[in-house]
Amino acid sequence: MVTEAAFRKMALALPDVTEEPHFEKPSFRRKGKIFATYHRGDNKAMLKLTPVLQAVYAAYGPDVYLPVPGYWGRQGATFVLLALADETVFAEALQAAWEGVGTKKKGKQ
Repeated sequence: MVTEAAFRKMALALPDVTEEPHFEKPSFRRKGKIFATYHRGDNKAMLKLTPVLQAVYAAYGPDVYLPVPGYWGRQGATFVLLALADETVFAEALQAAWEGVGTKKKGKQ
């Protein structure tokens, strides 16, 4: 199980991370780019993963790691049900999301 406090501590421990509001939800950003949000009412996180990593985590925990419905989910946005999440695996997924927003896309400097 991952608590809100544990999620926040893990996210803010990563380099260059700030916490800012995003549509009334706490968002965690690396150099201004969102890699995670927290949904208080549902006690779930959204992680911005690649579609490949989303598939890996969903295969590992299909009742824990769920694609966000619609377009964003097809791009890798993944809901994580924190009450069911293993803290170590979640920390790895959170770091993967953080790493993903820190990489430069081809053709962009």
